[in-house]
Amino acid sequence: MTQRQDDLSPITQGSVKRDKVAKLDLPNDLWERIRKGYQMPDLDSQLVNDRTQWYAAKPDYLSRMTERSNKYLYHIVEELEARKMPTELALLPFIESAFNPQAVSSARASGMWQFMPATGKSFDLKQNAFRDDRRDVQASTRAALDYLERLYKMFGDWHLALAAYNWGEGNVGKAIARNKRAGLPTGYTDLTMPMETRMYVPKLQAMKNIVGNPPQYSVVLPNIPNHPYFQSVPLPRDMDVKVAAKLADISEQDFKALNPSAHRPVLLAAGTGNILLPWDNAEVFQRNYEASTLGRMATWTAWIAPATMKAVDAAKRVNMSEADFRAINNIPPRMVIKAGSALLVPRSASMLGDVTAQVADNGHLDLSPEALARRKAVAKGGKNYKGIKLASAKDSKGSGKKQATAKSDKKTDTKVAKK
Repeated sequence: MTQRQDDLSPITQGSVKRDKVAKLDLPNDLWERIRKGYQMPDLDSQLVNDRTQWYAAKPDYLSRMTERSNKYLYHIVEELEARKMPTELALLPFIESAFNPQAVSSARASGMWQFMPATGKSFDLKQNAFRDDRRDVQASTRAALDYLERLYKMFGDWHLALAAYNWGEGNVGKAIARNKRAGLPTGYTDLTMPMETRMYVPKLQAMKNIVGNPPQYSVVLPNIPNHPYFQSVPLPRDMDVKVAAKLADISEQDFKALNPSAHRPVLLAAGTGNILLPWDNAEVFQRNYEASTLGRMATWTAWIAPATMKAVDAAKRVNMSEADFRAINNIPPRMVIKAGSALLVPRSASMLGDVTAQVADNGHLDLSPEALARRKAVAKGGKNYKGIKLASAKDSKGSGKKQATAKSDKKTDTKVAKK
């Protein structure tokens, strides 16, 4: 039905209603944002006091850790908030690795979140000859938060979830069961556990205390802006790390800090997919890449060992010195290379094609002690064994079947933090 014009009332002052707009009280920096998201109950004990004073008394150590953290904290906080998880969990890498994504513990736990090999595999963190996703900033953060969420659902308590992250869920479950049988309480402070795990939550609480009120402990935290530090950029082709850093106009050190899973001198596009670059340098990288006239951007490629052989024989095959071949592929003395292993070798000037996805994503390096290989050869009836015979004179063009992933033994392969 159409309304007649003379039925309309004129608009008078004050007749227009304006919806109230809520004032956005954005945090001034990332530390304030973290403080506002604290959700976990505080732990108050002598151990907490001791660790708080210990950190506060080491301003140089705190400064190094917090300076390293400024590249990663925004991303971690964003992920925690998206999952509605306590933001103090963003401080956990301070305890695990001092926010060093290259950290490796004596128990082989690796990365910022310190994943053991089997635990990493169970959370889809790929570990092969060319990359280790336990060190990847985005992948390891996703896996760590997945794991912590699962542990919280399992135990219903963040302190117990953190104990399980450090000690293993099976061990925490057994400790709880022992206390239940004895009629004892089953909280974090009530369980019998190793000293490392006993100190684990107090260390996190200590960092939470310091971040929560730095002046109280005479601590000055560096300003970390409340905006993204990096962008994810597609890797268009195989590329040396030094070339990628140059195209982005950043140092190799800064590039590796954002891309720590790339522990080799070359990035394989079929396996890596994306690289992280400082926010303002992502556009620089794209512009320089499009303007580049380089025929090839990678001086290394992958070669698949066609047979089991000694390092000296493999080096001859690819025209490298044995020393250089061992160094680039991390091959210790007195080890032989098993057939099907993926190795880095120089890329010829005429080789423009990239490494295939099968090799880039699944390439593995399998080694065996020379003495063991010699015994096997003798057992097969070899006469006057003087070395491992090469099965083929031609380089293999494929890597063979994808390696099966071993299942994690929860009893023996618990995740251990680097201290």
